[in-house]
Order: sequence, then C-alpha cells, then structure tokens
Amino acid sequence: MKNVLYIFLILCFSLTICTCSVNWGSNKDDTTSGLFVSVGNSGTIIISSDGITWIFSTSGTSSNLWGINYGNSTFVTVGDSGTILTSSDGTSWDNRTSDVSSTLYGVTYGNSTFVTMGGSGTILTSSDGTSWTSRTSGASDTLWGVIYGKSAYVVVVGTLGTVLTSSDLTTWTSRTSNTSNNLLEVTYKE
Repeated sequence: MKNVLYIFLILCFSLTICTCSVNWGSNKDDTTSGLFVSVGNSGTIIISSDGITWIFSTSGTSSNLWGINYGNSTFVTVGDSGTILTSSDGTSWDNRTSDVSSTLYGVTYGNSTFVTMGGSGTILTSSDGTSWTSRTSGASDTLWGVIYGKSAYVVVVGTLGTVLTSSDLTTWTSRTSNTSNNLLEVTYKE
C-alpha cells in the first residue's frame, strides 16, 4: 500500500509540472529537433524528446517559472521577480537581466521578436532573448497572456477583461473586450 501511495504522489507531482506551462507550443520553428520543454514551480524544467519519458533540466533558479516559448533557435522561459532564462538546447540555461521585479507570466515569439508580460502592466521585448527592452503598456494591472497573430501582438490583462494590442511593440492600444471577467490566456489560429 505504501508503494501505491508513492506512485500516486509521483504521478500527481509530474502532472502538475507538465501542465504548468502557460503557452504550450503556440509557435512552430522549423529548426527545432523535436523537444518538449515544460516549466513549473521552484525553477522546475523538464524535457522530453517523445512526450512520454521526461527528465529534469537544471534551471539554476528557485523562482517559479510561468511561461515558455521557442523562437529564433532559442527557448525562453519567464517567471517570478522578472526571471528570464534562455537555452539553445533545453538542457543548459542562462539567466538574463530583465531589470524588472514583477512576475512575468507568459512569453511569445513572432515577427522576429520575443514579447513577455506580467505584473503591473509590464511588457518587455527582445530580438534575441538575451537583451530586453521595457515597453510602456499604459496598463497597471497584471498582464497574463500574449500572442502574435495577424501582424499584431495581443496582450490580455487579468483584471476587468482589458485587452491591449500593438503592431509596432511601442504603441499599445486598449481595446474593448465586452467583459469585466479576468482574461488569463489568448491564442490565435491562422
């Protein structure tokens, strides 16, 4: 009975980690070699080449990681206290400077640019995942989800259904969403 309990606890923990990623592969990049990467609490990163067998990858951080994406031959993961990590292979991770203390919740890649966002209306952009530029969103609430589609970035704020869009990553425009509910994630289908 004790072994059954251990197996049950391991399965629950594994499922929790595997479902922690905010942005599950919304961007495809032809240079990938078929690697699943998932992030979670306490700096957890797990990787798999087949989605069945998973191994730990050392992140070098104890911060919760909330989002991950791949573009420009680079994995970028973001998390608590402005944490940004990058990797070219999913196994070796480098800490990057974000110059923000807000939690970053999601990251996307489109039009040759990474975009991440988070607490206090934070929006950061980067062409390479290494150097990040702070952008003025005009929002003060937490931004939860971001995606690139139809030549525009869409950022969803977690309070009162606020939606922001930008085509140039400099000017962000508030849009009417017709809801006062929290919006937590966004995706786009071509």
